[in-house]
Amino acid sequence: MFKNILVPTDGSKLSQKAVKEAIQLAKITNAKITALHVYPKFSGSPYGTFGPAEDVLEEAHENQARAEADQIFNGMKKLAEPAGIAIDSVLAQGNDVWKQVIATAKKKKCDLICMASHGRRGVQGVLLGSETHKVLTHSDLPVLVLR
Repeated sequence: MFKNILVPTDGSKLSQKAVKEAIQLAKITNAKITALHVYPKFSGSPYGTFGPAEDVLEEAHENQARAEADQIFNGMKKLAEPAGIAIDSVLAQGNDVWKQVIATAKKKKCDLICMASHGRRGVQGVLLGSETHKVLTHSDLPVLVLR
């Protein structure tokens, strides 16, 4: 059935639910999991021309993102290990998470995207947008959405 399941995660409790469900599904279908964590691009110094140099701040931003991703991926691997599920981890930088999700799914040849959704509706959903909704409307792969 499924061979490679993409699980985008930000480390939140809601994302953890998607991770646990993906591990169960991977175990049933004998699939592997590709974990994706997307962090935002460095947007420049908040100090303008004063304060630390831009390159120092950008490096600190990337180091923090890598450390956070390592923590998230290690937690996923601890959950998947008892089930015998292999996890491939991908760290991506971008401000459009949904684009990174779809691009990673294609690049890694995933056949399912399993992701969480906050379930925002109405004005809140319109104002905040939904990465999950954007993945659903732009991806040609099946998407399993968990609330």
